[in-house]
Amino acid sequence: MKNAKPTGKVCPREFFSVAEDVSYLEAVQLKEFERSFVQWKDAAKRMDSIRARTRMWLIFLLLRHTGARLGEILSLDDITAFDMEHSSVRIGREGREREVPLPEGVCAEIQSILESPVGCGLRGCLFAVDPGYFRRICYARGKECGLSKDLVRPKSLRNSRAVEMLRSGIPITVVKEILGQSSLNLTANFQQFSQGDILSIVSNAHQTMRKQTSARNSFVGHVVDVKNDSVMAEVVLETRFGRRISAVITTDSLTNLKILVGSPVIATVKAPLVNVLKCGDTPLGSARNRFRATVVRATATPVLSEILGRLPDGTDVCALISAQSANELDLHSGDEVEFWFKALSVVLNTVQL
Repeated sequence: MKNAKPTGKVCPREFFSVAEDVSYLEAVQLKEFERSFVQWKDAAKRMDSIRARTRMWLIFLLLRHTGARLGEILSLDDITAFDMEHSSVRIGREGREREVPLPEGVCAEIQSILESPVGCGLRGCLFAVDPGYFRRICYARGKECGLSKDLVRPKSLRNSRAVEMLRSGIPITVVKEILGQSSLNLTANFQQFSQGDILSIVSNAHQTMRKQTSARNSFVGHVVDVKNDSVMAEVVLETRFGRRISAVITTDSLTNLKILVGSPVIATVKAPLVNVLKCGDTPLGSARNRFRATVVRATATPVLSEILGRLPDGTDVCALISAQSANELDLHSGDEVEFWFKALSVVLNTVQL
């Protein structure tokens, strides 16, 4: 696991870990493996050898820079798959195709090969090679630079590209689409955070969010439960202190925010939507969120009064109530009260890792 540089800002891509059962190459190893492939390709002298090694090199390039499966590359139609104008390649079967961008330099090299005598002589079947033969070429190149078979097989190149993209800051949902994976759970093996990492990331995001919103009340945590129908969804988050907060949002919002159990979120509630009553008074309404607190201060104006309370875990909660209600409550510093707000009053913000 890498250590983040002390810049004052949390940069998740600097220190995430990869699941232990995922084999992949680090940047230095990738560079050495590629160098070994280039040297082997350039050492060819006879035309048949040049043609064969160039085909292997082209397959390696595509695996290295697309994260595709070996079978997907070997089934490419070299006549129709490439869009040189937009530096991309279409990968996958009909109906499940995806457009994968290529680095401009790689795209230029591919175009050069396709237009060379080697490429022109094999158009339409350039990638029709035996997968076992390609794997053996990979193992030989890996052995030349001291890498084990497990690290240089095509699956490891796919994993390596996934990790490389995540470490460059590409969102995990985009990586999922590029890899053509059906579930985000599969991609998640490439990017894992310890509990300490998660707390640091979310706490940093929490502070940023507090600066960007006018809501006085904000709670950071992870989603622990989601219930939804075709129109609305109830989301329950739990803070690191074990406090649970319920929010009701539309099902469309649930989908757009990509909220799942385990997702880090920030819940905000504007102070005018928070009510307060003295402990022991009969609770009013059907609000799902109710928290006991101690009054820190009560600031009155002729129209509104601000009641600031502190929960046992140290979290501050603020309510704006009418001056008349404040006079009836007659709250003072140290009084025990209950803050409450409806689940519909909670706004959820997702935290991008």
